[in-house]
Parts: sequence; structure tokens; C-alpha cells
Amino acid sequence: MRENRVKARMKQGKLSIGMHAGFADPAIVEIIGLAGFDAAFIDMEHGPLDLGLVEEMGRAADLVGIVSLVRVPDNNPKTILRLLDAGIQGIYVPHIRNREDAVAAVNAARYAPLGERGMHAVTRASSYGSVPVEKHIASSNEQVLLAVMVEDKEALEEIEGIGSVDGVDLVAVGPSDLSQALGVTDPTDPRLRSAVERIASTLKRIGKARLAFPLGHPAFPKGPSELQAMGVAYSNCNPHPYKRILDSMREQVDKIRSQLGERPASTRA
Repeated sequence: MRENRVKARMKQGKLSIGMHAGFADPAIVEIIGLAGFDAAFIDMEHGPLDLGLVEEMGRAADLVGIVSLVRVPDNNPKTILRLLDAGIQGIYVPHIRNREDAVAAVNAARYAPLGERGMHAVTRASSYGSVPVEKHIASSNEQVLLAVMVEDKEALEEIEGIGSVDGVDLVAVGPSDLSQALGVTDPTDPRLRSAVERIASTLKRIGKARLAFPLGHPAFPKGPSELQAMGVAYSNCNPHPYKRILDSMREQVDKIRSQLGERPASTRA
């Protein structure tokens, strides 16, 4: 497996940035790479993507030298195994509530002795058997990025245990689901901010997994250097590609309508 760009930057103390792929098309992954991002965030939890398409999106990521980072629907070792065998470089596991959940994710993502990932010697991840098994095992354990997501109240109480699990690279805050769990509707609510600060300080103290948090979230309207100082090692950048395209199209349409003396489309009911 080739070097994982995000993990390499983490070792150098750098912040990596990614972008939601959004569209069910490998082309968007290539575009994300050509734009200069470090990773394409491919979402199987909140999207209609199937394994075959995700494998092709992973190939596109390899083509432009970025990390294919897939959020799986749940903490299912079979899904994680199939994605890793397909050559995906990073796994995001949602709704990790406690240490046991985090250990289960590690077991699914890492080969022995670090975990319990199933072995098949002839997969895309092993260059279809052209890489010796021992080298493939060592490379996979070194290069696969594993992120576990903290999105529930229980996880806040268990953050010490989650953050201390060997084999976890990132503890990612899911601010939308965490807001719901806290009974918060305003993304700037101090309760959400306090929860994120608690997670960040705990991870810093433990000194194992790093923090992942989106760039430009209302709870922390900080620049990248400020997030980095908080201990953030990976950030997905807002807005989502759907919103970027919609805003760009509206801007063009409004400009044309205005030049024609018509009301902008964005102001019409």
C-alpha cells in the first residue's frame, strides 16, 4: 500500500484537509485531488454509495495521490474488511460510544498482532498478490488510517477509554449528531463548544489519537492554524460540494437576471 498522505502529515505535526466527495462519481474525487486537498471524504453512512462504486472512487484517489477516506454505515467488520481489501486507505467509523466499540473498530481495521482483520492474499490492497503477505500486513497496519467518531452523550463520558485505544489514529467529532445528543439546536451553543473542548483536552493529555474536526463549523469559527493548536490533525472543509455548486449557479443566474432588469432567482418564492 502506498504512503498515506494524511498519516505522513500527522507524523510531521501538520494539519490535513479533506473535502466531502458528495457525488456518486469518481470524477469528483479526482477534482478534489487536483484542487490540492489531502483526502476525499466518501460517505457511505449518509449516501447511496455501494462498495463497487467506492472501490472506483478509491482508484481515482490513488490516481491523484490523495487518501480515500470512507465513512462506513456502522461498526461492521465485514464492511470494513471489504473496503480495505479494495484498497481504501482510511476508515471513519460512526457512533463509537465506548472503549469496546473502539477496540472492535481496531480489530476490524488492523491485521494481527494489532487486530483481527481477515486475510486474503490476492486483493487490490495487496496488488493482487504481487506483494508478499508479510510486507502487505506490515504496510497495511502502518498506512491504513482509522478514525472513530464521537457523536453521542455516552461517548463524552467514555472519551478517556476511547482515546486510549492503540490503533486509533483519529477521534473525530461529529458535531451535528453530537448537537442532537446534547439537545442543542444552535450550532454556536456553548454546551457543544464545551463538549468539543473537553474531547480536545482529553486527547492531548493522553497523547495517542489526534482530533478531527471540520473547518469552518459555527461552534469553532477558527482558522486552520487555530484548529491545529487545539490538536486537530484532520479537517473536512465546508461547504459541501452540493452547496458550493448551488451557490455558484445562483450567483451566475442572479447576475444575468440583474443585467436583464429582472428579479434575481434567489429572491423569488
